[in-house]
Amino acid sequence: MRSAMRYYLQPAFLICAILLAIAGGGMSIVIENFNLYLKKEPLPLKKSLDFLDENGLAYYKVLSKEKIGNAEIVKALGTEDYIQWVLEDTSVEADSRLRYCSLFITYYEIPDRVPHVPDECYVGVGYQRIDTDNLTFAVNVEGLDSEIPGRYVVFGDSGSYLQDSKKFAVLYFFKLNGRYAGNRNTARLILNENIRGKHSYFSKVEWKFYNNEFGQTVYPDKEDVIRASGGLLDVILPILEQKHWPDWKSD
Repeated sequence: MRSAMRYYLQPAFLICAILLAIAGGGMSIVIENFNLYLKKEPLPLKKSLDFLDENGLAYYKVLSKEKIGNAEIVKALGTEDYIQWVLEDTSVEADSRLRYCSLFITYYEIPDRVPHVPDECYVGVGYQRIDTDNLTFAVNVEGLDSEIPGRYVVFGDSGSYLQDSKKFAVLYFFKLNGRYAGNRNTARLILNENIRGKHSYFSKVEWKFYNNEFGQTVYPDKEDVIRASGGLLDVILPILEQKHWPDWKSD
């Protein structure tokens, strides 16, 4: 016992303890004086995504609204603010490979990370990631940038690796703290830049196009996917911006 006490009374140990105490106190002073917020407050949506206006989707018709029935999967997702809809594009031919769209939107009102990107999630359930590309989607929405950064990821399984019609592309982007990001690294940088803000929020918009031929699911090529994505965003972004995502300027 006495030898242990002698160790704690050593000058080197005492100096380190004092420096750590000063550093801890100094950090508190810095956080207080510079209005730094290491723990964010919740920033809810203007309106739940569940109430997204399906009648305002122009030529897109909502075929189904799916909810995750497994509580463990919802817990892993990290939010209950999400929608999974299947849309039908009534403006294209019935046999177009762009006819159907699976739309998945999530929202996190207190983000501490950037989770669940398709690049990893699809691989985790057994698909092979074949190709990836950072790109921009051309949009024509008043008040928004004409180009939205995004990500294009192609997957296939072992039986469809060489069949173009069986490869499918998942596309996504992030909206967080009033800005768009096309990949997870950029999204993380935006969140980390906001140390002086009381709030942060994070939303991911993800989708893929497809159709059915002779009982088989088939997918469009990259050029058609990118073109159709711009049209989809022309429809969905004004609704999200005006009715659902927070007004970041008011933070």
